[in-house]
Amino acid sequence: MNRTLLLVKRTVLITVFCLIGINSQAQDIPFNCDFNAYLFQYNDVYAIDLASGNSVLVAPNITSGNINAAGYNAKDGYIWGYLSSPSKSIVRIGKNFTSTVFNIPELNDTNKYVGDVSPSGIYFLKAGGSTYYKIDLDPDSANYTKYIGSFELSKSLSVHDWAFNAVDGNLYTVEQNTNILYRINPDTGAVTNLGVVPIINGKSYTYGAVYFDLSGSFYISANQTGTVYIIRDVANVSTTTTMDSNLFAYGPASSSNDGARCPTAPVPQEICDNGIDDDGDGLIDCEDPSCSGYASCPVIEEAVSGGNDGGLESNSRLSEQINKRNFERVKNAYKFDVATAKKVVKPTKYANKSNSISLRDFIPFGVLKEESVIESTPSDLLAITNASAVYSVDYLKNSKAIASILALRTDDGVYEHTKFICDRLLGAQIISVSTIYIQEQPFIKTIIRNADNTVEYVLSLSVKEINAGANFGVESHWNLDKYEKNIGFYNFQIWTNSIDDLFVLGEEVVKLIDTQKPIKDYNLSNAPTVFVRKGKYNNGSLELQMINTNATGLITLDAGLRKTETSAEEKISTSIDLGKKYISNIVIPTGNLFDVGFRIGDGVAIPDDLFLSDGPWGVDASAASTSVNQYIISPNNESFDAANFSVERNLSLTATTSEYIAAYRALTPRFKAVDLSAYKSFRLKAKGTGKLEITFVKSSIENWEEQYKATITLTDDIQSFAIPFSQFASSKGTSLLLNDIKTIVFKMTAADGQSTTKKMDLQAIQFSKEASLSVTDNELESKNSVYVTPNPITDKSVLYFTALEQEKITIQIFDVLGKVVRNINLETQVGANQVALAKANLSPGLYFCQVNSKLIKYNVVKIIVK
Repeated sequence: MNRTLLLVKRTVLITVFCLIGINSQAQDIPFNCDFNAYLFQYNDVYAIDLASGNSVLVAPNITSGNINAAGYNAKDGYIWGYLSSPSKSIVRIGKNFTSTVFNIPELNDTNKYVGDVSPSGIYFLKAGGSTYYKIDLDPDSANYTKYIGSFELSKSLSVHDWAFNAVDGNLYTVEQNTNILYRINPDTGAVTNLGVVPIINGKSYTYGAVYFDLSGSFYISANQTGTVYIIRDVANVSTTTTMDSNLFAYGPASSSNDGARCPTAPVPQEICDNGIDDDGDGLIDCEDPSCSGYASCPVIEEAVSGGNDGGLESNSRLSEQINKRNFERVKNAYKFDVATAKKVVKPTKYANKSNSISLRDFIPFGVLKEESVIESTPSDLLAITNASAVYSVDYLKNSKAIASILALRTDDGVYEHTKFICDRLLGAQIISVSTIYIQEQPFIKTIIRNADNTVEYVLSLSVKEINAGANFGVESHWNLDKYEKNIGFYNFQIWTNSIDDLFVLGEEVVKLIDTQKPIKDYNLSNAPTVFVRKGKYNNGSLELQMINTNATGLITLDAGLRKTETSAEEKISTSIDLGKKYISNIVIPTGNLFDVGFRIGDGVAIPDDLFLSDGPWGVDASAASTSVNQYIISPNNESFDAANFSVERNLSLTATTSEYIAAYRALTPRFKAVDLSAYKSFRLKAKGTGKLEITFVKSSIENWEEQYKATITLTDDIQSFAIPFSQFASSKGTSLLLNDIKTIVFKMTAADGQSTTKKMDLQAIQFSKEASLSVTDNELESKNSVYVTPNPITDKSVLYFTALEQEKITIQIFDVLGKVVRNINLETQVGANQVALAKANLSPGLYFCQVNSKLIKYNVVKIIVK
């Protein structure tokens, strides 16, 4: 689908006003067609950036009564609205949000909630039905602020806002439930049915705020979800088939709202295939919701992650436990299979009060028109979190998950995880944070684009018993420390692939909660106005992209971090100047770290909380005879080549066993696979006691015995190893592809089942783009050093040394009796050299290797052949 878009250079669209000592007697200032859309909720005013959907409260409680039927008057530059109190009155609102009230005695007492002002300054307003009213608001008219009369539409409409299109001078509106777009001739009241708006077909929302822009595009906002939809070039629409409609942005929901905007002000538009953030909301091309279905951008309704992988990690206590859980899943070849998962059917007593409440009583059925519901319960969460019971389901269409609910019971405090705390620092980003109205209550909705570009719409809530157990109270907060302490909760995490399914599923969950025990209290928090959209830890620093919706200047970051898994927490605090910019990219030096939890805020609004953990180290000491004597994780103080993939932090492990001891290092916090196919060797420095088996765990291999392994021999002295990937072998007999490595396992086995003490000291672990050790490695810093890896030689190995000049040399291999068993002639190159060594006809045993040079006396190296 092609389209030509109006591209407007983004200016400052939202201005936060300081309202100190302003009253109704202050001098009114006209808006004069600024770029903002204004949303009126009761008597509060929000400035809306239509391009991003972000809103900010710019003026609370500006009138004694509630404001509705708001419209911008091009004749005087003010916004006008109808007041609920005093009755029969309208209000003029200036840019400084002072208000002037005018009584219109000819109006009846019915609340007027639909309104806008024509380009000629005539105020059109109505309630339900077909009757509408006109008031003259042209300041040059002799009848300024005078009632003109009541009139009849040619058709009764159930609408909640309308707006004038400056392109053709007509009124436009969308009807609730039918979702029909209507054109209204303001001179005759003739109503034209233009057809159902395709993008909202089948939805049952109230469209209480609608707006136009300079190009004649019509924007409609759904009260319940806050979603903003666009219908382009409505002046030329004649039927549904000629209607170009789409998702545009995610804004705030409201139980009572009305919108006003200058119709000749442009709205910045995203061009979906140029690699530029055209509308200034920080979202480029397909990242922007308005690009859904345009150019090469897919429609935003992909599969979601299932409940079996959900509910993980929002604090430092959980990261290592989760790592252990994931490692056990890999060892035991556990894989959740949607095709074979248990199907859940609707209970015969669905939505009935239970004598003994279970988590299953809160699970909806049939509200999403799903094809099936499967159980996806991650039972292993019980061993590592504060949940005492867990149950989850996935809703399937076309064999893919379109929604999931993870329900958990906790006995002491709220459940300790929310998706939005962690996911932003793991490759995901927040598209939007705003409200969604569930049972007429404002919950926080978060829209997350995952690292794989799938989009999830997220809602979290928890319920507790109140009134001596007779009722439920609902809590939902961005910050976990806002929940009541020392009590039990039923906790719900809901995520879907569409905003509409989130609304429907959330509504049904709350209804089912109310069925079990009537809900008598809601304790809900706002979303943060300053938050981290996305971020990452990189080479000793946090790199964060901040979204600042209320033009905050100075914020504070307070953090607790751990350098390693076994070190104590360190506290840091710093101030950050955002310069009141909407988007800021900031870098916070932290030094090397394992995990960090931090809070960002201005001390006034709701702060933002985040948690980041690196891929953790873990110990597999599950063998009955194994006991760990020492386990220390230490920072790596050596600098890594920026071109390499570094595995931060060193390990020192000592254990007594007659079976085995293993250490494992996840490459990512969630055990996600990493593509390392660009690298050529695995490098580390190590010492210890005997053979160390190294296993690369691939996501695509379920059978543990088929994973790729290589073996090196450790000694009491630290050695540098560079192991070519060709040395890693699998029982499958195929070559290693490093396209999906999840973790690395280091294992030592006791010989002959005898109890022994095993030690491994692993340092400077990395995947290198060099196939061999370079002259900067510790083992080769000495000009006469020679190194062989892997050693022992089971099939093939490589000999490394450094040459100062080009020359012809001879490499000789001797057996223990001093007999030369192999001669290799070679012409060296200046710098690092490597020579392939094959076992060939060498018998198992001990050998010595000598590099003979006229310029350097190289060290003799021992070789073990197996």
